[in-house]
Amino acid sequence: MPHLPDVVLWSIPAFVLLTVLEMVSYRLHPDDDAAGYESKDAATSLGMGLGSLAFDFFWKIPILAIYTLVYELTPARVPVLWWTVPLMLLAQDFFYYFNHRGHHVVRILWACHVVHHSSRKFNLSTALRQPWTSLTVWPFYLPLVACGVHPAALAFCSSASLVYQFWIHTERIDKLPRPFEYVLNTPSHHRVHHASQGGYLDRNFGGILIVWDRLFGSFAPETERPVFGLTKNIDTYNPLRVATHEYAAIARDVRAAATWRERAGRVFRGPGWQPAGRGTTASETPAPAPEKVA
Repeated sequence: MPHLPDVVLWSIPAFVLLTVLEMVSYRLHPDDDAAGYESKDAATSLGMGLGSLAFDFFWKIPILAIYTLVYELTPARVPVLWWTVPLMLLAQDFFYYFNHRGHHVVRILWACHVVHHSSRKFNLSTALRQPWTSLTVWPFYLPLVACGVHPAALAFCSSASLVYQFWIHTERIDKLPRPFEYVLNTPSHHRVHHASQGGYLDRNFGGILIVWDRLFGSFAPETERPVFGLTKNIDTYNPLRVATHEYAAIARDVRAAATWRERAGRVFRGPGWQPAGRGTTASETPAPAPEKVA
């Protein structure tokens, strides 16, 4: 297949430049104490990003083995051509929506994704706050490989989506013109996704396109200033704890469970799930209960 560029690698200078420019903009024109950068928070986000690169290197070994096996077994082949790449990007974005939504409504998956939501700031450094346990992502894209998409082409599409989503982690960009807001995931839509209050919970899961949320009933517009972070924040800048705190909370809840049904619920139901008649979960970072997802 034709060589596809490593778009994340090529984008690193732009990531650095844009982050510096955003920092400078807050220095010159601060909004309020809730906006902008906090040095320890930004350092934690950077540490989580660097750690994710290291861990992802190891996770990719078994994932690539599975994808390669499936690709070799399927008779289908999608050629990498100028007109098929946009279609593969569209398909990857479609499956990304369900991957992202699944990581909000299944607690063991949320334990991975909660890392990205753990900052109470929302700036370009927040985009770097990535999990170290991304091994839970690969099953959502298996249908693409089974349909003949080469694993390298899937990796390119996933990288392109990651690069796109970098710039939407900012409060410096207000709402865009209506046609863009209707079709694309924008800073306004993604601020809603990272918010921790009421009607914003579990909304706007799209990667590049917001149309999936409009189609599947999970869209919410930005109508009030978001409060960023978790419904119960963890108050730590320790990268190891940021990466593992929800797994530890799941382990505590499983140990305290009275029945095997409750144990299964603590792992596979929503992050806010409670068995009938029981008190609050031991989790330090309960996400909204699944019934809040449209």
